Amino acid sequence: MGACTSKPSNYSGDNITVAANGATLTVKSTPNNNEDDSSHQQERTKKDEPDVGKKSPFFPFYSPSPAHYLFSKKSPLRSPANASSNSTPRRFFKRPFPPPSPAKHIRAVLARRHGTVKPNESAIPEVNETEAGGGGGGGGGAGLDKSFGFSKNFGNKYELGEEVGRGHFGYTCKAKFKKGEVKGQEVAVKVIPKSKMTTAIAIEDVRREVKILRALTGHSNLVKFYDSYEDHTNVYIVMELCEGGELLDRILSRGGKYSEDDAKAVMIQILKVVAFCHLQGVVHRDLKPENFLFTSKEENAQLKAIDFGLSDFVKPDERLNDIVGSAYYVAPEVLHRSYSTEADVWSIGVIAYILLCGSRPFWARTESGIFRSVLKADPTFEEQPWPTLSSEAKDFVKRLLNKDPRKRMTAAQALGHPWIKNSNNIEVPLDILIFKLMKAYMRSSALRKAALRALSKTLTVDELFYLKEQFSLLQPTKNGTISFDNVKTALMKHATDAMKEARIHDFLASLNALQYRRMDFEEFCAAALSVHQLEALDRWEQHARCAYEIFEKEGNRAIMIEELASELGLSPSVPVHAVLHDWLRHTDGKLSFLGFAKLLHGVSSRSITKVQ
Repeated sequence: MGACTSKPSNYSGDNITVAANGATLTVKSTPNNNEDDSSHQQERTKKDEPDVGKKSPFFPFYSPSPAHYLFSKKSPLRSPANASSNSTPRRFFKRPFPPPSPAKHIRAVLARRHGTVKPNESAIPEVNETEAGGGGGGGGGAGLDKSFGFSKNFGNKYELGEEVGRGHFGYTCKAKFKKGEVKGQEVAVKVIPKSKMTTAIAIEDVRREVKILRALTGHSNLVKFYDSYEDHTNVYIVMELCEGGELLDRILSRGGKYSEDDAKAVMIQILKVVAFCHLQGVVHRDLKPENFLFTSKEENAQLKAIDFGLSDFVKPDERLNDIVGSAYYVAPEVLHRSYSTEADVWSIGVIAYILLCGSRPFWARTESGIFRSVLKADPTFEEQPWPTLSSEAKDFVKRLLNKDPRKRMTAAQALGHPWIKNSNNIEVPLDILIFKLMKAYMRSSALRKAALRALSKTLTVDELFYLKEQFSLLQPTKNGTISFDNVKTALMKHATDAMKEARIHDFLASLNALQYRRMDFEEFCAAALSVHQLEALDRWEQHARCAYEIFEKEGNRAIMIEELASELGLSPSVPVHAVLHDWLRHTDGKLSFLGFAKLLHGVSSRSITKVQ
């Protein structure tokens, strides 16, 4: 299920282990964890991803390693005669060892938290974990309270069938309803043995996964959650059975890539469900082709997002720091331990890249190398088939794979990108980003608001499309304005329990100023545009220059440095002349172009700190 990390232990290598209750992802740059991943799961669990010389699980013909046969599924080292599916995998080493991974070393910390240790290590349990809480649930961690408060009558309602997938901490089976109108209907059941829950955090991960599944139920591209049960030995999570296989299987069956139209059909479904999750304040944190299942074998079957074991709630202005996910799809900011919902969009960008060209944008023979490639964030668009693809498709992927999360499109914005909307009648969902931007706008100085209004007048038709869609979702009055009540109504209309959990209503407090005034579409554009996203466009310089010309005509005036400091809300302790000396023209005391560009972003506390 979920995995989270505390502060990293002293750095002593280049290993990353992300452990989960029901799943473990071990990222290592030297040993080879040849984990058997041949079974396709309904709720795919995180597995050890092999290192050196691994044959690509996506597209074998892209793997440069000559030793891939050592790690293939048919390797004699993994045959039934030599090893069972549950035995410890053999490890292979390659010298010289690669240099240390850029990610922090957190293996020891996670081993303590999740009770996982190497075969040649002895566990040293932490006192506060092993002695915590009361009763139950056999096996390891006997001192922990493993009572979840779930229903106890699983066996009365369901008949458990064949196993369809297995991970480190759980397995997935088919099951059938025993009685009622749905008697005989098949479902999928994720079974998590309580003996595997050896820490308090592992137990909390199970609670959170069920809570998220329960709260998010209702979206057409989200696996349907039925109920959760428990007995003395197991927890049972009952979900919709999807028998169409993984998106990964479809990619392989097509020889490694999709046509642009087929890729769009997949991306639309992925973007819709992810935009829904983000609006509710939930970040998935492990988006990859294995975690999207088709409901049936039909070519146009619906796609469903699964496996919320690593997911978490995130508050509007919160940054998460747990290093979780899968190496090929992890965002750069996750490795830097400061991220939010934008990390999911990066993963979607990786999936889009794979769909369109048949290879990964970030690949190396070791996970350490993969991380370096991700941090560099420079995927190639020069090799085939990229030159033959549309410019809109390339722009779409590039804007998802922007290294700066502030410049990355949101999932809702991606649904309004020309590559998607020009050939599909897509409704852009409400985007939580507009409330964040409106909050910042309402707190801005009058000078910055004027600068943003000038910038909004330079937006193109494509850039205005998204803003028009968002404005209409706020249901403006007949005279074309919105107020606090419109914002409140829109939030409440789209709210779920998960949204309330993430404290989305905190936005209402920050937008209280709208109670006493109204906002028309022109001002809404200024309030809801993202300067950072515009800055990522090739035409940003043109935008900024045109906006400055408008600002010169409409709002630029002579201003003293002290007045500018007051306007920007700088404290008296800030050396304003050092910070703001290049903001004003020496000739007439008006805002310079450099000052205008900085004003659009607001005053950076980081830059002020550097000057001090």
